[in-house]
Amino acid sequence: MPPKVTFLIPVYNREQYIVAAIESILAQSFTDFELLLLDDGSTDGSVTVMKSYTDPRVRVVCNGENLGIPKTRNRGLALAQGEYFAMLDSDDVALPDRLAKQVAFLDRHPDYALVGSWVVAMDAEGRPLKKIKKVPTTPEQIHARLLFRCCVLQSTIMMRTAVVQRYGYRERYVVCQDVDLFVRLAKHHLLGNLPEPLVRRRVHPGRISRERAQLVKDLNQEIIAAQLDDLGVSYTAQDVERHFFLRRMNKLHFTPDADYLAWAEAWLLTLQAANRRVACYPEDALTQVIGELWRKVCSHASARVGWASWKRFWWSPLSASWVRRRNNLFRLVTLWRNT
Repeated sequence: MPPKVTFLIPVYNREQYIVAAIESILAQSFTDFELLLLDDGSTDGSVTVMKSYTDPRVRVVCNGENLGIPKTRNRGLALAQGEYFAMLDSDDVALPDRLAKQVAFLDRHPDYALVGSWVVAMDAEGRPLKKIKKVPTTPEQIHARLLFRCCVLQSTIMMRTAVVQRYGYRERYVVCQDVDLFVRLAKHHLLGNLPEPLVRRRVHPGRISRERAQLVKDLNQEIIAAQLDDLGVSYTAQDVERHFFLRRMNKLHFTPDADYLAWAEAWLLTLQAANRRVACYPEDALTQVIGELWRKVCSHASARVGWASWKRFWWSPLSASWVRRRNNLFRLVTLWRNT
């Protein structure tokens, strides 16, 4: 009888961390799974470590050569026997009830194709950190936010195997293949995130290489352009690059100037109007996301533009949804304090 879940851990030179990842799966409270350890041509002792496990639920498969992440994930999908297909990065750790909670969610919600979760950070030695990465939980919010940045965490996902096998990871995306998959899935299926950390994500020292960072930027912009095409929006290469910065100003240490501020207002209004015509995204969710982005752009721009950025914020029609949401929150807090 096939297992309920196939749990895939792709591995490449993770001798230092793979034991913790494997042990976290074998310690799950939900036990009806197979653990597929798929080695992608490791040159360290990773394979020896993986083959030392005698638990009958563990299956070790070796590519023989390094194929890269998208091809390795697709091979894992092809080998999967379970109804559900779960992922974990080889340097991360699953919390004990992760499988139980995600299986229960997908069993209760047959209309969902995928469920992820929040994550909590740990350092390189596995010591827990206080930082929790929170992502939106509802399908509407996830779909709308995917227009601007990925909000599903690859190391947390559980998917319906039959659904994701139809889509697969596009192998030309040597990075960002997960973002591309989630965008394509969200067009036709419901995606969710459980509002609690179910994975500990390891934070490594060191910086991403300049070449890889540029590749991530280029392929993210390609994914953005495809979404803009679906919206029927006319755009230039500069528009796509500026769009890329909208949700990454903190990370990229980007401070908008007056020119970017004017562009952002016009661009976000354009996206909002286009979506009303073609209904690619849930309108209320997209309006909320755009309102939040507009506030952040104005806040960051105030460091260069001064109070003129906040004047523009309050006069813009983009502010209406953010102000309405803030006022609703104030009303809820007031009602709670008075009860």
